[in-house]
Amino acid sequence: MTERPEEVGPVRARLWTAGAGLAVVAAGLGIRSVGRGPVAEHAGDALYTVLVLTLVVLVAPRIRPGIAASAALGFSCAVELFQLSGIPAQLATHAPLARLVLGTSFNAPDLLWYAVGAAFGWTVHRAVRTRRGPGQSLGTTG
Repeated sequence: MTERPEEVGPVRARLWTAGAGLAVVAAGLGIRSVGRGPVAEHAGDALYTVLVLTLVVLVAPRIRPGIAASAALGFSCAVELFQLSGIPAQLATHAPLARLVLGTSFNAPDLLWYAVGAAFGWTVHRAVRTRRGPGQSLGTTG
């Protein structure tokens, strides 16, 4: 029995999106390991939001690019503002993964770089979606 395209679409979309997410993680870790200073830091901030956007698309493959970018930007900014509470810094001392996910200290310029990441992610998501058709997202079939 063959599968209909609408049954395969979201699965393919999630596979493509998972691959994109892994590429974003690799890029972020690569930049952080070889780069130093503000360039590596700001690229990491932007890529953090791109990764959040890919996770949003992974959960909802047919989501519109603007909504996915807005959700990613909102989440990234919320995490940055959460750092003002001091809780992420405390968690980072006990769980190293918390340091990667939540950071440790508030830095206002990070908010700008999250917006850059959201704009980049929106551009890529929109380009892929436009190439595939208006009702389809990353990896869906027509």
